[in-house]
Amino acid sequence: MKHAVIYIHGKNGHAEEADHYRPVFPDSAVIGFDYKAQTPWEAGKEFPVFFDSVIQNYQSVSVIANSIGAFFTINALSDKPIEKAFFISPVVDMEKLICNMMQWANISEEELRLKGQIETEFNETLSWEYLCYVREHPICWQIPTYILYGEKDNLTSPDIITDFVSRTGAELTIMKNGEHWFHTKEQMLFLDNWISHIQSRN
Repeated sequence: MKHAVIYIHGKNGHAEEADHYRPVFPDSAVIGFDYKAQTPWEAGKEFPVFFDSVIQNYQSVSVIANSIGAFFTINALSDKPIEKAFFISPVVDMEKLICNMMQWANISEEELRLKGQIETEFNETLSWEYLCYVREHPICWQIPTYILYGEKDNLTSPDIITDFVSRTGAELTIMKNGEHWFHTKEQMLFLDNWISHIQSRN
């Protein structure tokens, strides 16, 4: 095969999810990425090494990235020769998401700065270092990108996703009543048809 597709899972996901995408990329090698990174700076070290190990064996490489996996991809692989990227429910404004979680947990910036890290009741660890990093490293993404977004995504607002689309030239598809986590039979069928439609145009 001349083309490879790297699948990058979201939080609590796993590389084996790549198996689902093999039928919609029948002419490509679909490779799941079992990454360990928990932060964008860790992804910045780990992701390029993996990408380089894949592309040396193929003429071209595309990426499918889910949720925070898309955020890590944007931060770590923006300068790599990615043919196209498929983002599913991508986190595209981590600063806003962190600030939202601080509001949900009733935590001020000063409190987070003083404590460094705070565990929340909804099982997320808020980090001052993480917040500072995303503020100091704004997104720069110019790779041809297709985004699938659920109308009822509870992590990324419509305004944030449309702003990202306008800044990057990405193509946005919205699933009516779709959620952040695409997992039901109906949602996965919509996802598969979305990819197949894009593939048929290229």
